[in-house]
Amino acid sequence: MNNNKNNIAVGRYRVSPMSHARDDGAFHAVVSIQSGEGMASVDRIMQFTPSFHSPQAALRYAKAEGLAWARRH
Repeated sequence: MNNNKNNIAVGRYRVSPMSHARDDGAFHAVVSIQSGEGMASVDRIMQFTPSFHSPQAALRYAKAEGLAWARRH
């Protein structure tokens, strides 16, 4: 997985968009959304269905989806 090292703080959440290379050369968009600390921490991982031709496109999609989720909750 290619981690976009720019974690984004949104309220009580930390959004971390990533891209994951597929065997066919395409990329999946993945986002990790963390909240809490220590034993009370939660990490939600979401992998999205669309595939992308570049890791940058997958990262843009993961970032947009992760930010939208964090703002709704």
